[in-house]
Amino acid sequence: MLRFFLACVLASGAVSAHAAVDADVWQVLQKAAIAARALSYQGIFVCQIGAQSKSVQITHMYSNKGEFARNVMLDGPPRELLSQGNDLVIYNQKNEKVIIEKRRGQNMFPAILPTNLESIKASYHLRSADVERVAGRQAQMLLLESKDDLRYSYRLWIDTEYGLLLKSVMYNKQNEIIETIAFSQIGLFNTAGLDWFQPKIDNKKNYVMEDEVETAVDNGSATVWTIKELPAGYRKVDQMIRMVHGNALPVTHMVFSDGLASVSLFIEPVSKGTKIKAGAKPIHNIVGNTSFYSSVTDGHQVTVVGEVPQATVAQIANAVVFKK
Repeated sequence: MLRFFLACVLASGAVSAHAAVDADVWQVLQKAAIAARALSYQGIFVCQIGAQSKSVQITHMYSNKGEFARNVMLDGPPRELLSQGNDLVIYNQKNEKVIIEKRRGQNMFPAILPTNLESIKASYHLRSADVERVAGRQAQMLLLESKDDLRYSYRLWIDTEYGLLLKSVMYNKQNEIIETIAFSQIGLFNTAGLDWFQPKIDNKKNYVMEDEVETAVDNGSATVWTIKELPAGYRKVDQMIRMVHGNALPVTHMVFSDGLASVSLFIEPVSKGTKIKAGAKPIHNIVGNTSFYSSVTDGHQVTVVGEVPQATVAQIANAVVFKK
């Protein structure tokens, strides 16, 4: 009996220690989620998807005035992204003009993690690995592994001093790397001014504001379709009605997320006179880390796109059910 009691005590201690280790690892990830938004820093990172790569200079500042960031594309045609809070403005040089586009804010490297990790915990396992050097700094590698085939897995390198995400590698269930983003230079940014927060694209060119895509809140009323069961871990985070250039009829745009991966669903009525092939097979494709699915059902075009496995976009598309 004494031997059994001691065995139980030891087993209980091992479970408690394991739980404590798990909690510590999640705290490292939590620190990375906050650091990307709360620190002021400047650096250069490289994004590699397949055979394509691009270098980006980032300047990020957080102060009592809010959160500001400027991303400058260092490869290809001049292009800059300026964000303030959730507002994003893109300056894109095209021929003799600089096109200005306004967009909703989105999670961009290194701020790819949500500050609330509960949804992440439901869909991913997390464990620590080795400490390695990235951009000349010590970084703790974490393995964020998908619990199923409905999302990709990640290797994340977190700065042991700053807590900032220095490198992210996305890979599929075959352990094939499909995206790598990593700082090559990084340092804290010490300034109180905002002189840097402006585009540096050729000011001799004409700046043209591209018409914003008209959107409206969609409360889901009076629709002829409904969404049945979504892939495990995904939930709707946004829904709107868009007027798309060249389309006479509005498009419903819904966004689903598991906290890290994001998927967009577009539903639009097919205009009268458009020839639809009866029984046409859905278009199902994947380019780099992005999967695409499109089909026509009951006079509506259903399109799903996202940085997720093919099974996920197909499942979301098939979750759209049209009312009889």
